[in-house]
Amino acid sequence: MSTHASRRSWRTPLAAAATVAAAAVAFLAFVPEASAATFNQEGWSTQGGGTTGGSTSTTVTVTSLSALTTAAKASTSQTVYVNGNFSCSADVTVAANKSIVGVGSSSGLTGCGFKINDVNNVIIRNLKIAKVKAGTGNGDAVHIDGATHVWVDHNDLSSDTTSGTDYYDGLIDITHAADYITVSWNYEHDHIKCNLLGHSDSNASEDTGHLRVTYHHNYFRNCDQRGPRVRFGNPVHVYNNYYYNSGTYGIASTCNAGVYVERNYFENTPNSVVTATGSSPSGNVKVLNNYLVNSGAEQVRNGASVAAIPYAYTVDANSSVKSIVTASAGTGKI
Repeated sequence: MSTHASRRSWRTPLAAAATVAAAAVAFLAFVPEASAATFNQEGWSTQGGGTTGGSTSTTVTVTSLSALTTAAKASTSQTVYVNGNFSCSADVTVAANKSIVGVGSSSGLTGCGFKINDVNNVIIRNLKIAKVKAGTGNGDAVHIDGATHVWVDHNDLSSDTTSGTDYYDGLIDITHAADYITVSWNYEHDHIKCNLLGHSDSNASEDTGHLRVTYHHNYFRNCDQRGPRVRFGNPVHVYNNYYYNSGTYGIASTCNAGVYVERNYFENTPNSVVTATGSSPSGNVKVLNNYLVNSGAEQVRNGASVAAIPYAYTVDANSSVKSIVTASAGTGKI
């Protein structure tokens, strides 16, 4: 099911207020309204009770890695504003009922990522995370393991594509029956293995009935593969994303997953959607109105077995996705 919102000339998304020392810092971005879609939370993270993150009345602004590490793992329900980009060599652990929000367009982490393990109700927004080597913590910019109700939105995530396939791991990896998750409006670029959903072919007993994730309005630029690579989740909803130069493939469904691929824009992507990769058994795919520019046609398999999408959502015309997503994905836009 989808709904279309009316167009407006301007919109004013989230105004995030932070406190630095004793002073209040407010920022507000105005983005031209070019689409039906909004920056409101949509998708699987709105289901099963929804995702609210940390308290908006209890806030802290951090200006160092040590302060971020302490605030992120604290048991207090709160919003943590990150002011600065911190070099690091170990995961930053995020507790339940927490929002981690970057200030400006370049705040975040370099060299390590966020670990969201076995907790509920987390929001990660407006953060720039780069160059997390494999073996540094979980090796991912955002690692979600066994967690529920998570929204990952408007982040800039990257490494490089010259260091080899296994030098870095993932940008957003979701594993071990994690559930009710939305990944939206992120700029994911210059990376080989971008988004993994389901870590192992042998984990069906834990993952089946979970791993329900929505990916929408993400900008995958020079992401060689995994936009996402899916095991077991059904339905996984992938709509209104822009793929540019996905050399190996854009989206992969394996291990009997059910993936609904709707109104995405693929450019210079020879294998836009595949139903098998590596040694994994095949998955299932249903497609609707994707836009292909110098890209191969989608593979489709057992579309009737892909479960129905249970939530309302707004969609953009497939031909408009490129301009909309390149203008509004990433940091500094909320």
